[in-house]
Amino acid sequence: MLHTDISIINRSTNPLPEYATEGSSGMDIRAFVNEVVTLEPLQRALIPTGLFLELPAGYEAQIRPRSGLAIKQGITCLNTPGTIDADYRGEIKVILVNLSNEQVTINNGDRIAQMVFQKVERVQLRAVEEINVTERGAGGFGHTGKN
Repeated sequence: MLHTDISIINRSTNPLPEYATEGSSGMDIRAFVNEVVTLEPLQRALIPTGLFLELPAGYEAQIRPRSGLAIKQGITCLNTPGTIDADYRGEIKVILVNLSNEQVTINNGDRIAQMVFQKVERVQLRAVEEINVTERGAGGFGHTGKN
């Protein structure tokens, strides 16, 4: 399997993100907080990670929810997937929201999200008066039904 090297600074006390299994698409990233963060129901917070990336041109990092947190605790990421552009050099922070009916606490070192790296294409938009017609047309938002 080919690998792309990504430069990372880790200013946290947590280990570097890593793939949990051979087939994992995302690397778990951890909270880097000085004190426990308590999220009330429907409350959101920006959680620092202490991580800084140098992505090569043509790549992005996507921040996505962890399925275990979502189903077990009702915690998910807003702005999902969050995009980290190749020219961004600030700290990676994760917008978490508590969609449960209970308080949820985030501790230093908790795995709060996953990070997936993707190649991206840049395109040139060309203004036209018409576009090709397809069988689907403008149908969307569930127009094909549930089954």
